[in-house]
Amino acid sequence: MPPYSAAQKQQIAQFVSFTQAENSVATKFLRQARWNLDEAVDTFFQSPQGGGGATPAINQIFDKYRDSPKENPDGIGIEGAMRYFGDINVELDEVTCLGIAELLQSPSMGEFTREGFLNGWRSVGCDTVDKMSAHAANLRARIPTDPELFRRIYRFTFPLCLVQGQRNLQFEIAVEQWYLFFTPPKGGIAWNTHTTPWLDWWVEFLEGRGKRPVNKDLWQQVEVFMRKSREDEDFGWWSEDGAWPGALDDFVAWVREKRGGGAMEVE
Repeated sequence: MPPYSAAQKQQIAQFVSFTQAENSVATKFLRQARWNLDEAVDTFFQSPQGGGGATPAINQIFDKYRDSPKENPDGIGIEGAMRYFGDINVELDEVTCLGIAELLQSPSMGEFTREGFLNGWRSVGCDTVDKMSAHAANLRARIPTDPELFRRIYRFTFPLCLVQGQRNLQFEIAVEQWYLFFTPPKGGIAWNTHTTPWLDWWVEFLEGRGKRPVNKDLWQQVEVFMRKSREDEDFGWWSEDGAWPGALDDFVAWVREKRGGGAMEVE
């Protein structure tokens, strides 16, 4: 093996950990990707060598986890999904679980369709449980540091968590998901800072407004607001003429008054 730098050796080890491939395969794909680990792993899983297009094998894995093969041959229910997540080493209360749900286009929390399962795993070239587990580990590492991936999963969570027949998220469900996405222990991004408990204040503010259901626009814009407020906690980016939801307009005024120590009234 040619001499590699310490950083390159670490990338080779990570590639092998994610993909279960040989060292020689790892170096080949990493070289092709100019030592970009994420790009190399994605390319591997989409290649024939990584199992791309292996539909029969993915079908067999799907069939293993069906709860009711006769009543619902093309669906995995909650019990099967829990077993499956356990086998790919994904906890139910981490953002990675939602990342897998987004990849497989789950119709609702804890359910998979055959079409979504096949298309999702085929798109990343995973045809064994070990490869699926490795892909989940790769997702876990990328979610906090890849804004585009984070946003895609965050936005998919809104329809995933809707109660059937409702258009808005129940307040309690929204808060539970915000704490998952905006705190680091389970793969999220820390919104609270040492100077401003943004997430705690946001929940306190909404509780004061009567715990109203959360619509799609507010859900999506909270993630944008979170990133802006992390960059500049003094609202240098804020404009009253901006197209923010009314709740966020009111929250900015609420935060400013709270920092000033004045009394606040929440409509």
